[in-house]
Amino acid sequence: MKYVKQFAVILSISLIAELMEYLIPIPVAASIYGLVLMLIGLITKLIPLEKVEGAADFLVEIMPILFIPSTVGIMASADALKEMLIPLCVICVVTTILIMAVTGKVSQGIIRRGAGRSRNMRGSRK
Repeated sequence: MKYVKQFAVILSISLIAELMEYLIPIPVAASIYGLVLMLIGLITKLIPLEKVEGAADFLVEIMPILFIPSTVGIMASADALKEMLIPLCVICVVTTILIMAVTGKVSQGIIRRGAGRSRNMRGSRK
């Protein structure tokens, strides 16, 4: 019963996100609204982590299975994709490198900011 309640919380957030996509005239996907709502709910503690943790862990565990339908769809469209093979490969390589670079820079910034704060805290204690 615990997991049913946790899924209900997640589905409620998804429903609100779908309504927001329908009502707000901005081209933002409902999934983005849902992620932002869940993040805000967790940060503000309106949604305690314990209320969604078990169901969220389950969804993360089965995530690879959720990609099977889209993979089959791509395989079924292989003939149409052959025409775009080189541009798709270039796009995948370039975006992967870009994402890795941005993620690395953001991680370095966070680490430096954390190191700076810990130095400041040690200096203020003396």
